[in-house]
Amino acid sequence: MFTGIVTDVGRLLKAEDRNDGRLLRIGTTYDPSTIELGASITVDGICLTVTGRGTNQTNWFEAFAALETLDVTEVGKWREGRRVNLERSLRIGDELGGHIVSGHIDGMAEIVGKEVTGDQITFTFLVADDVAPFIAKKGGVALNGTSLTVNFVDGNRFSVHLIPYTVAVTSWGDYGVGDRVNIEVDPMARYAARLYETLAQKNQ
Repeated sequence: MFTGIVTDVGRLLKAEDRNDGRLLRIGTTYDPSTIELGASITVDGICLTVTGRGTNQTNWFEAFAALETLDVTEVGKWREGRRVNLERSLRIGDELGGHIVSGHIDGMAEIVGKEVTGDQITFTFLVADDVAPFIAKKGGVALNGTSLTVNFVDGNRFSVHLIPYTVAVTSWGDYGVGDRVNIEVDPMARYAARLYETLAQKNQ
């Protein structure tokens, strides 16, 4: 379980393709001695399991992206040097500053607009038909692991606004029109849609 509050911006140090997925080594400011093997860390919003950790000039951890993850994200295209948003899983007593995030990606959102005002950025995104119904004005959405509030919705398009602090402590300054990012809709929207679907079927 996560909150969508980014706690470190890591860097992809190595990506090793295998027949069953992709092994990622990610540089981080996290102290490796505090990371348990088997722990969960979101990497650009994707919940991955830590399989190794250590220090070699920089702190790092390794995680494996399975074929299913490669199918629904662009992890297979990531190259060394890429900056990634990181968040460690919640612990009892942690502050819930964003919204509940599972780290299970619903799809990709394409950036179709970027407006920079000083140190602030407004992004407009385009999403697939099966994702659009779960996005609501003033609702929450996780984009590349960042908990954000939706400003407006128009069909398959929606926008979010990033304040200077968010831009400074995430990798969002690296993105522009045409880039695609991971999107996870608010879990409550999923449950509401499933409940509505079940009730509708019973009433048929």
